[in-house]
Amino acid sequence: METTNGALNRKLRMALVGGGQGAFIGRVHATAAVLDNRAALVAGALSSTPEKAKASAPAYDIPETRAYTSYQEMLKSESALPESERIDFVSIATPNHTHFEIAKAAAEAGFNVICDKPMTFDMDQAEELVKVVENSGVVFAVSHNYTGYPLVRQAREMILSGELGEIQAIRSNYIQGWLRTRLESEDQKQAAWRTDPKRSGAAGAFGDIGTHAFNLGRYMTGLLPEEISCNLKVFAPGRALDDYGHAVVRFANGALGTVTASQISHGRENDLFIEIDGTKGALQWRQEEPNVMIVRRNGSPHQMYTRDPNAPFMNDMGKAACRLPSGHP
Repeated sequence: METTNGALNRKLRMALVGGGQGAFIGRVHATAAVLDNRAALVAGALSSTPEKAKASAPAYDIPETRAYTSYQEMLKSESALPESERIDFVSIATPNHTHFEIAKAAAEAGFNVICDKPMTFDMDQAEELVKVVENSGVVFAVSHNYTGYPLVRQAREMILSGELGEIQAIRSNYIQGWLRTRLESEDQKQAAWRTDPKRSGAAGAFGDIGTHAFNLGRYMTGLLPEEISCNLKVFAPGRALDDYGHAVVRFANGALGTVTASQISHGRENDLFIEIDGTKGALQWRQEEPNVMIVRRNGSPHQMYTRDPNAPFMNDMGKAACRLPSGHP
């Protein structure tokens, strides 16, 4: 059965930039985009290497006629198609230094954009891109994907409705260990661009995963930061960008936050973890155990929330993000 999108009465047509052979996140985003059967991947410029771009298309079931060798070719060709056939949005899953130019070109061509973080390389590019998006009238989104978990959305609605009281402290950590050694010197593609300032930007671990840890607290609480102080460190000899760091944040309501990002912690995989303290209670959630959230209040037993779309304790935001019955992965 085909699922449609409201007034459109059809699936959204998606194009992917990046995600070719040897890439990582493009395949993940392409899979997620069609999860609810409301979008179809119909076109792509899957690699900056023309031969690889063409060779990668069959793995995505992209027809040869819409497997483009560059994003420029894709935008030009798709713009020339009848409106009933051309793509609706572009998903950008490329190294950081290319995001601005691709996003700007797509928006100027009138296509909606989903862009991996960071949106741009610097503030000047960000301000320019905002103007382009506003002038074009397209939808622009940055894929901070961890906000999609049911219990993350459950937590957001609980906090915004005042169940935890006034928020006082946020502690978020994102801990990995895959860059404990200098994989970038071993022809490991993902490590190579993430540790290269020319392609990754000014930050390493903090730009790669620390941004997700910060965004999670920002999303759950709705609080805006006013002051940030950051201490970054390179532990792997010869590495050009940080592989460990801490940040201290002061939010507009007076709450304090800490963010830790590490890619050199022994035996750690993808441990995104957050604790939030309020005047009426506290909660904690861990991405590696995403279907469990702990809520604590002084003088009361700890409460363990589990993802259950049929449970009376689940709020509307939490239920809306559930796709499977409780107990299923």
